[in-house]
Amino acid sequence: MAPAQRAPQITVHVGCSDQTVRNVLRAFAARGVACLQRLSSRAKQVQAELDAAKREEMRALLHRSPRTFGHPRSTWTLNLVADMCFTQGLTTRRMSDETIRQALLRLGVKWRRARE
Repeated sequence: MAPAQRAPQITVHVGCSDQTVRNVLRAFAARGVACLQRLSSRAKQVQAELDAAKREEMRALLHRSPRTFGHPRSTWTLNLVADMCFTQGLTTRRMSDETIRQALLRLGVKWRRARE
């Protein structure tokens, strides 16, 4: 039986960080060989960033031209919608394009990119 090695010694053989080795050792101690199975990377809890009332406010926002908010274009982009939702106070932080697209899908709106 080989003598026990510490994390820094193991990293030389494996080629990863000390912390990664410690994480694997801790997982092995807790779950055994089962820790080697790949787990789902999906979020444990999925919660809509925009509730129904705020999605309706976003729908009303989309019925107005971006020019009324001082933007030099006549069509909305997902980035622009995300920016406006943040500046108008619908969200507490700037949402990603995908979050905005998902909120639009919940409203029954199929997003299509505007043609140039």
